[in-house]
Amino acid sequence: MQRTSSLFRLLGDSTRLRLLRVLAQDRFNVTELTGILAAAQSNVSRHLGLLKDAKLVHEEREAGFVYYRLADETRTNGDGPLWTLLDGHFAGAATDGAVQQDEARLQEVLRLRKENFETHGDVRQLVPGRSWAAWARVLGHLLPPLDVADIGCGEGYLTLEAARWARRVIGIDRSDEVLERARALAARRHVTNVEWKKGDLARLPLHDASVDVALLSQALHHATDPERALVEAARVLRPGGRLLILDLRDHEQAWVRARFGDRHLGFSNRRLETLLKGAGFDGIRVQVGASRMGDPFTVLIASGVKSAIARRPSPPVHQSRVKHR
Repeated sequence: MQRTSSLFRLLGDSTRLRLLRVLAQDRFNVTELTGILAAAQSNVSRHLGLLKDAKLVHEEREAGFVYYRLADETRTNGDGPLWTLLDGHFAGAATDGAVQQDEARLQEVLRLRKENFETHGDVRQLVPGRSWAAWARVLGHLLPPLDVADIGCGEGYLTLEAARWARRVIGIDRSDEVLERARALAARRHVTNVEWKKGDLARLPLHDASVDVALLSQALHHATDPERALVEAARVLRPGGRLLILDLRDHEQAWVRARFGDRHLGFSNRRLETLLKGAGFDGIRVQVGASRMGDPFTVLIASGVKSAIARRPSPPVHQSRVKHR
């Protein structure tokens, strides 16, 4: 009776229940679980310790990492009916807002695993040195020296990747704090062909026709006015220059507004194509860049070419301008 009382007290915490629900799907390390639950690492570690002490969670070490999973014996040592009850409640909570957020972040973790070529114990998939990062970098060898603007560069990770093959890169962000971290990262990596500038997507601190490539990676959904942001990108591109976009396809995860400051819940393929046409781009391509079954976030990739013939982009049509007869 004492063990049963302790067990139910343990399960009376929503964070521990969320952990059990996540671990019922796969094994994860503390860093991954911290991201999935959007909680402090110390808090996650404390709850994992309690679940481990109760023999509900098992710890295993592999390749320098510590992973946590549900203990196999919990379903066979007399606690089977408890798990039947929990499984039913977990399934019934699928529409709960907190559960949906956990699930979205869980799927993002699984997507990152897949894109990082991680084997997760399957030795048949082990190929030393295989990585998407290396493939992305070798493709840069196919490119001529180019002047690049990374618009909405954040902490500069993509900026520094572009610097591997570009002649010059300008990283632009509106946050002084973020730019300071980007500068520090560039200094640690001894990257010298990057210039950092403070600016907004709708008013770039660049001259007309000054770069060959403009990058907007997960930035457009933060724009107050996406139409204006794309017109600005077209302005700073040289004739024949290219705009490259990575962004989210339209989704229903409204929680990202408060957590990440997203102003738009992604874009449909057609909407993105319409925006690019309105900004004066030709040769437009929009397609899926990354997706995973069950993951609410699908990455769209899009590109467009600035016409070599100067033409004024179509102004965005606002509802207030439409006259009804």
